Amino acid sequence: MSFLRHPTRLALATGLLLSATAHAQGKAPTLDANGLQQLRQQIDELKRSYDSRIQALEAQLQQAQQQLTQQAAQQQSTAAAVAAVTAAPNTAHAANASTSDTAIAADSAGAASGGANRFNPAVALILTGGYAGLSKSPDSWQLSGFLPSGGEVGPGKRGFSLGESELTLSANIDHLFYGAVTLAVSGEDTISAEEAFVQTTALPAGLKLKAGRFYAGLGYLNEQHAHTWDFVDAPLAYQAFFGGQFKQEGVQARWVLPLERYVELGLELGNGHGFPGSERDRNGAGATLLTARTGGDIGFSHSWRAGASWLQTRADGREWTSTDPLDDSTTYTNTFSGRSRIWALDGVWKWAPNGNGRVTNFKLQGEYFRRTESGQVAFDTASLNSIDGYRSAQSGWYLQGVYQFMPQWRVGLRHDRLDSGRNDFGANALNLVLPSYKPKRDTLMVDWSPSEYSRWRLQFSDDRARQGVADHQIFLQYQMSLGAHGAHSY
Repeated sequence: MSFLRHPTRLALATGLLLSATAHAQGKAPTLDANGLQQLRQQIDELKRSYDSRIQALEAQLQQAQQQLTQQAAQQQSTAAAVAAVTAAPNTAHAANASTSDTAIAADSAGAASGGANRFNPAVALILTGGYAGLSKSPDSWQLSGFLPSGGEVGPGKRGFSLGESELTLSANIDHLFYGAVTLAVSGEDTISAEEAFVQTTALPAGLKLKAGRFYAGLGYLNEQHAHTWDFVDAPLAYQAFFGGQFKQEGVQARWVLPLERYVELGLELGNGHGFPGSERDRNGAGATLLTARTGGDIGFSHSWRAGASWLQTRADGREWTSTDPLDDSTTYTNTFSGRSRIWALDGVWKWAPNGNGRVTNFKLQGEYFRRTESGQVAFDTASLNSIDGYRSAQSGWYLQGVYQFMPQWRVGLRHDRLDSGRNDFGANALNLVLPSYKPKRDTLMVDWSPSEYSRWRLQFSDDRARQGVADHQIFLQYQMSLGAHGAHSY
């Protein structure tokens, strides 16, 4: 560094030189050549020492400034991410957060990073397919003792097939709302809107609202998309009482109570177009759902959740087809109009050593349903149109356990059972006959997940849904996840 560019250094050196000169003049008027040379060397040494010290201090200052700049940038990034995640729906416990809540947090974190992704929705594609080997024809599959639901029930087609794939787009709309749409692409080349809803992200006091089309918060499994299930197919109770899963268009309100333990209450009002309801050309809500959930941790290795649900919906001309008790080749079209009520209990218990389930973990889950229906049944609407009262009370449950015995590998066992209960068709009892039967099924599965984005599953089932028929089934399924992949619900 040049002394001419640093006046302080120049002044200090000049002062030292003058002081030395004055001192020399006061005590020694004349210096010989050696004395002058020593004086010059001392001045040069002083200048070198001073310059070295200044350089060291300036280097320390520059390093400190860089550290402060980095800390300020990190604080701003952290504050933005926290603010974005805070905008996500309120939850009482991370383990009990819903799937949509997790997706909202992920989208918020992505928005906080800035750039073009701030304005683009997250895109996720689930590809599903496989093979089914069935000992009995799926065309004759039914749940003996139950009215047909007409939904996505049964084991599906034999042989290789493309399963239902899902395309999901989701994003935070602004600081108040989150939106998502899931399109289902079936193996029959049809596309339908499985879910399409908006959801609040900033309501106070643990409140959350959702509006649009969505899976109802009924029981435990109903809200979850098929690719998150632990088995290839839905439990028999879901197939009998909901035709697979219950979804509707409407509004949902949830409130997480300000308690130490996780407690959530829910209310849903919808059109009730899905089974066991039907389309109704009327104003107002066709279905009402009340839910309550609670859960928590037991030590470091155990967690649990339990819930209760009550659904009331109405059907207006819900159709189904029956066969003549004396002639299987003769079929009739019948309708039910009336009220359907379902009570449900669900529970889940999870174990992971010290809360770390990466190597091994276990999950036990079960649900119980009871449905009552009352109203009128019209037999043979195309010809006889015999109308009389109808009452029924039926129930069903399942229990399953899934154990991850090593990383990437799991084994699961499930037992399903239904009870056809009581069916009273009044004056139509001679023409509409439902056997008193208790369908059941036992299922064993093993799956391998090389990563969180792919899974292969092998499943064996002993299906006795049809009275007097044992259907031995084998399934091989693959599931692949492309794009954004949010965490699943508890």
